[in-house]
Amino acid sequence: MSEAEKSLTILLAAPRGFCAGVDRAIQIVERAIEKFGVPVYVRHEIVHNRHVVEHLERLGAVFVDELDECPDDRPVVFSAHGVPKSVPQEAQRRNLIYVDATCPLVSKVHVEAERHFAAGRHVLLIGHRGHPEVVGTMGQLPKGATTLIEVRQDAENVEPADPKKLAFVTQTTLSVDDTIDIVSALKARFPGIAEPHREDICYATTNRQAAVKAIAPNCELVLVIGAPNSSNSMRLVEVARRAGAAQARLIESAEDIEPGWLDNVNTLGISAGASAPESLVSDLLAMLKARFSVSVENLVSAHEDVVFKLPLMLRSPGSSGDNA
Repeated sequence: MSEAEKSLTILLAAPRGFCAGVDRAIQIVERAIEKFGVPVYVRHEIVHNRHVVEHLERLGAVFVDELDECPDDRPVVFSAHGVPKSVPQEAQRRNLIYVDATCPLVSKVHVEAERHFAAGRHVLLIGHRGHPEVVGTMGQLPKGATTLIEVRQDAENVEPADPKKLAFVTQTTLSVDDTIDIVSALKARFPGIAEPHREDICYATTNRQAAVKAIAPNCELVLVIGAPNSSNSMRLVEVARRAGAAQARLIESAEDIEPGWLDNVNTLGISAGASAPESLVSDLLAMLKARFSVSVENLVSAHEDVVFKLPLMLRSPGSSGDNA
């Protein structure tokens, strides 16, 4: 049987792809370029996706690692993952024009951490060491005020100075199931630990993981479109495997699919991380339709209508403030 004669059922997980925070961050860079001209500097990848970064570079964005790479006379945008307090402080010292594209849901975690610190609590941050969001959150408080908890064993072994004055916050892009496990271990050891008023894992992370769980048991293979340094995309691969997919792989685009991956696959699942554009999903579907006899089922597990306002300096004249 030729590939063109082979039937392939595709289960499209929904929601997938861009979340409101990513959409806002990209718009911030685009609007900054419109307002200030080129170049506009961006500290770190605005979101973890090279296709997005390359698109913005073509428009005139220049991506740098640190502020000292930015000239004094050009604006700089801080990434959606958030930054330590020292970064805007340095920008202010240099009188730089800067725009903070931190996702509002990450900013919420920053505010929570500061609130707990002000109340005299030591903060346990559940997250992945070295991830920009974790670096940014830990950088909201003085050194030593936060302890990173990466896995359940860390929760079981941590020895705070005062177990009665503790709180926890979490990175927004974690595995929901892993985080529940870690939190349960913390609560078992420290019953009075203060927790977020609302869960820190963002709605988009939760929804995308639930959507993958819904399709994974019926798939021989689940493909997640995203970047290898994207926490939420990597978590989707893990979720697919745990939920029953025979295989799950991360790809950055359709070009990454290797010969033989689909040889014994009759039902293929597809999702995309929160920083992956829908155009990459469309490209993948077009490639598959050119090779196989394809039927596509769009399986929607939640509907999203969240919109975050742009910073005031970038809103269109006369707009109400929404991302219209």
